[in-house]
Amino acid sequence: MSATFISCNNSENSKNGDRGALASSAAEKTYVAPGEHDEFYAFISGGFSGQLSVYGLPSGRLLKVIPVFSQDAEKAWGYNEETKPMLNTSHGFIPWDDAHHPDISQTAGKLDGRWVFINGNNTPRIAKIDLTTFETTEIIEVPNSAGNHSSSFVTENTEYVVAGTRFSVPVPQRDMPINEYKGNFKGALTFISVEPEEGHMDIKFQLMMPGFDYDLAHPGRGKSHGWFFFSTYNTEEANTLMEVNSSQNDKDFIAAVNWKKIEEYVNNGGGKKVPANYAHNIYDEETHTATSTMKKEVLTVDPLEVPGAVFLLPTPKSPHGCDVDPTGEYIIGNGKLSADLTVHSYSKMIDAIENEKFDGDAYGIPILKFEDVLAGTVKQAGLGPLHTEFDGKGNGYTSFFISSEVVKWNVETQEVIDRKPSYYSVGHVMIPGGNSAEPFGKYVVSMNKITKDRYLPTGPEVTHSAQLYDISGEKMELLLDFPTIGEPHYAAGIPADIIKPNSKKIYKLDENKHEHATLSNGDARVERDGNEVHVYMTMIRSHFTPDNIEGIKVGDKVYFHVTNHEQDYDVPHGISMIGANTSELLIMPGQTETFVWEPKQPGVWPFYCTDFCSALHQEMQGYVRVSPADSNIELSWSLGED
Repeated sequence: MSATFISCNNSENSKNGDRGALASSAAEKTYVAPGEHDEFYAFISGGFSGQLSVYGLPSGRLLKVIPVFSQDAEKAWGYNEETKPMLNTSHGFIPWDDAHHPDISQTAGKLDGRWVFINGNNTPRIAKIDLTTFETTEIIEVPNSAGNHSSSFVTENTEYVVAGTRFSVPVPQRDMPINEYKGNFKGALTFISVEPEEGHMDIKFQLMMPGFDYDLAHPGRGKSHGWFFFSTYNTEEANTLMEVNSSQNDKDFIAAVNWKKIEEYVNNGGGKKVPANYAHNIYDEETHTATSTMKKEVLTVDPLEVPGAVFLLPTPKSPHGCDVDPTGEYIIGNGKLSADLTVHSYSKMIDAIENEKFDGDAYGIPILKFEDVLAGTVKQAGLGPLHTEFDGKGNGYTSFFISSEVVKWNVETQEVIDRKPSYYSVGHVMIPGGNSAEPFGKYVVSMNKITKDRYLPTGPEVTHSAQLYDISGEKMELLLDFPTIGEPHYAAGIPADIIKPNSKKIYKLDENKHEHATLSNGDARVERDGNEVHVYMTMIRSHFTPDNIEGIKVGDKVYFHVTNHEQDYDVPHGISMIGANTSELLIMPGQTETFVWEPKQPGVWPFYCTDFCSALHQEMQGYVRVSPADSNIELSWSLGED
């Protein structure tokens, strides 16, 4: 039966008439009629695109691409003067990153729909997206880190979002032989506090761990709230030919961190402030402008200074995923090189700690005995287990990369219930709310690395994909394939009804505090300051004020500060200038944005609206006259005047 269903999406086999009923049933379950809304938002990471994409479920329709770490010409993200500071780092302006793991803010362990956090993996950063506007409003760089992979996961009241390093590095960074890695490199686990009202982030402390690779993480919840769990590999501390040298140990670890205990230690004056250089970038929605501040120190904590705060749980073999079930009792370690899933018990872990059932230590951090913390093992569930999500009904759903399948199993009994193929080489899986205390166990989404025959060929590279399974019954049912932006890693899903009521429709013009906002047409003007020219412009259907400008000279640096005077929902305007070495601006109702133009030759050069806004959109245009650098022509501007 399952093989018959799977083949219904193959272009060859779909011609067979006996596939029709199954295909029709699946199509009905994903159909969202014109004018109706999807039940869920799915926030799917873009991987090497550096962005975050928003899809509707069950339709699989792409709703929006949210610019985060990469420049985006459609939104002018990282191009306009207001958002360029958001991409500032200690390494300078970095207009790209590798975005992996989104996580939605929580209250009492339940999704609250206020913010999405996502990590930049390459230049370590954590970003926050405000879900009233679906825009990135804060990015904080993470010092003493590299390969910011076990990120960005939030505690059950969003007290912290974590940023764990994948690559251990010298701390502080310095010139030293690479082959002196062992014992000298450190792995930083960074705990970033989140202010409960506005969500502002700040690095609270960095836990300086042994030089392993820290891969994935998830917080405790319920009974285990106050703990965080990080998977590790390369406990061999190898630095070359990693596929061999970092795969020698039969067991690596899940690091269990009692952040409540460390928080208390820090609040009482513990820890050591060390020099650091990192950027903290904040976008202000009143001024519509970002600022970048360079921070100069960070608080570090040695785990040996806080006895009872950090323990190591042996986990076979090279664990990748690290997941915690909704009750907070079970910690799942998925060893990439193990055919089994390891299920640790939080209660047994606490008992082992209290009774000091240790099996040695690693750099002074106690190692708990494997048998004393083991709840059970899911035997021979598949090949290449990676990640697990939960449906809130006592079941886990684990992705198996090598055998290309999603496997459903019972968390209490560790018995396999069902398995369905994925197409192909699945990485993460996502159930809306599946990493919270209250999952919405209706669908699971697999995010696949290879698609091969699933789509029309588009040259050597075919789009990555996600697949939607119905998990409302005992058996999983594959419903839909849909293409994704970039390479999907993790995703976060939430019912649309939690977010929709708070969605912002416009920016109120009378609340616009932008330094260069033009709030009335009478204030529109052009001003010169040496070779800088500032154009204070307004836009409304269907004209710019002013629309004719003269007196600009070759060599001038012309700042267009443009305010959208619309106050209706979904009426943005765009503006683009011929020869501008930047993107267009796409300006929301009530918003102000700025771009820079440096004319290189005399002439009369047009600008126009780039977003189709009305029946007279084509007429929404203007001209700038550029004269030679030694011209004596004075600045002038006009609208509808001779």
